[in-house]
Amino acid sequence: MQIGELANTAGVTTKTIRYYESIGVLDEPARTDSGYRSYGPAAVERLDFVKQAQSTGLALAEIKSILEIKDQGGQTCEHTKALLRQHLDELDERIVELEAARVELQAMYRRAGALDPAKCTDANRCQIITDAAAG
Repeated sequence: MQIGELANTAGVTTKTIRYYESIGVLDEPARTDSGYRSYGPAAVERLDFVKQAQSTGLALAEIKSILEIKDQGGQTCEHTKALLRQHLDELDERIVELEAARVELQAMYRRAGALDPAKCTDANRCQIITDAAAG
């Protein structure tokens, strides 16, 4: 199949396919006599895998590392497990940060209800923010 058909089948753009080829996520295809790219079913499978891996939060470089191991005939389970663990740890850290930010914003919102808008006379600052930062 040619690049347009592959793009439609895999649900990506031709630009994405060319980019994946340029960074080594997708192998360079064979070319027809007229120079068109010619893809087989393996390209569809690889693109499906890339999309699934991206949906888990893996970056293209991480996905490429998994594919390189596979291309060399290796087993990727431990490598993939380590990548997923790293992403889980980062997500847990981000959740803690977001929860702390939520608590701070809730407190700021409550303080905002007690402030008198008539006393907000500073042309360069909002008392909701400055009072919260000071308090």
